Amino acid sequence: MSIFHYDAEDFARELGLEVLPGESGLYTRIARSKIMVAEAGSDRQLAAGNSIYYLLTKEYPINYLHWLSADDTHILCQGGPVDYYTFGPDGQVNHQVLGSDLKAGQKFVVPIPGNWWKALKLHPQCPFALMATVVTPEWTEDRVKIGAGEKFLKKYTGAAEWATENFLKELIGPNFREEA
Repeated sequence: MSIFHYDAEDFARELGLEVLPGESGLYTRIARSKIMVAEAGSDRQLAAGNSIYYLLTKEYPINYLHWLSADDTHILCQGGPVDYYTFGPDGQVNHQVLGSDLKAGQKFVVPIPGNWWKALKLHPQCPFALMATVVTPEWTEDRVKIGAGEKFLKKYTGAAEWATENFLKELIGPNFREEA
């Protein structure tokens, strides 16, 4: 079967994808760098980077709001487009579209700086989006936060036309925490 005839279920099966807890979507690890780097401000060594396949589908259309300490670069493999909503530490917000319609301003690659929050949303008319992501330095469980609450809403509501309280709550999804 040609890759161009794959659907979301084919990719999930062939790549061995499974549900990503908390964030939603499907993923599998691809690689982890053998090069080690020092974590800023500590004596800890981390792999220079790691990569995963990540899939949004009709069943899992949102990658819920989360924060990473590391840089996270997303690359479109197939499908899309996907809306990327990012939130910076100083209150800045950004909306980009990962997709193949370059004339419409879509991008094949969306880099997200470390220490930013992000949420992804598959366009409703799209059956899926398969991406590869590269995190530098590597992703570790203790350097991610999933979900937010009132503090996040207060900081980012109204920062852009699309940043309404209701929409931000949709991006947080089931990970809304009253105290956060």
